[in-house]
Amino acid sequence: MARKDTTYLGIDGGGSRCRARIEDGNGRLLGEGTSGPATTRIGVEKAWRSIMEASEAAAAQAGLKHEDLSRLHAGIGLAGHGRRGAEAALERIAHPFASVLFISDGMAACLGAHSGADGAIVVAGTGSVGVGLIGGREIRLAGYGFPISDEGSGADIGLQVVRLALRAADRRAKMSPLLSEVLSAFDDDPYQAVAWSEEARATDYAAFAPLVLRHANQGDPIGRRIVERAADAIGDLLDLFLAKGIDRLSLVGGLSDEISPWLTPDLRSRLKRPDADAVAGALMVARRRFVLPERETDRQPIPKFRV
Repeated sequence: MARKDTTYLGIDGGGSRCRARIEDGNGRLLGEGTSGPATTRIGVEKAWRSIMEASEAAAAQAGLKHEDLSRLHAGIGLAGHGRRGAEAALERIAHPFASVLFISDGMAACLGAHSGADGAIVVAGTGSVGVGLIGGREIRLAGYGFPISDEGSGADIGLQVVRLALRAADRRAKMSPLLSEVLSAFDDDPYQAVAWSEEARATDYAAFAPLVLRHANQGDPIGRRIVERAADAIGDLLDLFLAKGIDRLSLVGGLSDEISPWLTPDLRSRLKRPDADAVAGALMVARRRFVLPERETDRQPIPKFRV
């Protein structure tokens, strides 16, 4: 049980930014801070630097000095937490806090959205993933990471539009106002886009998502097609949770408000507004108010075929 004289730190480390919040034992906000991306996909060391930058900004707002971090009990929701080797690498970090518990950013969002009760969330942000809780079990769907997964995410939307823009530049597809604007970002030079792609990360592709959504809402046929495809991918995850008997559903993430109108009316009617955000979920873990669930993926062994 949380003591009233104890201080807690909650972290939501995502693909686009990292948010930190410090509260006292009564749940009173003491300070907040933000920094850049905090996902293991950019490397555990870089992710940890973002975590510390956000934590120190929150501590400064709370009037705490660096040495005061040793009094904080931290719960950290981190994108890419499930990547191979990530958890072991995180455990080796010499952190300055009184204690640390790591969970995925999706689980932090699910805990916050449903106040720790059974339910599910689908994240539509830089990446995408479905995370649910039912009977003490975690159910995780998709979210393998960009570009092989994360359908319906901002990064995936950006990848689709850049691909189509290159096709239009070659006249292999029709040009549209959306594709023209995307190409103008590369000075109408496809090879500049290719050079950019060799260094681009998920966040770079996701930067095109607002542009696609704006054109889609203005009736651009290419934009509509991309957004409809993204909404179908998000809707598929919501449908899977419904099929598992989870009826408390929330859509979260930076693109949730923009994607929601593109879902089917039935799915839109089933969505509930999240109780709180992912930082609140991370704070629940920091306060030890939630026993971390067993993970279930429902992924069957891959069949082997003779050639």
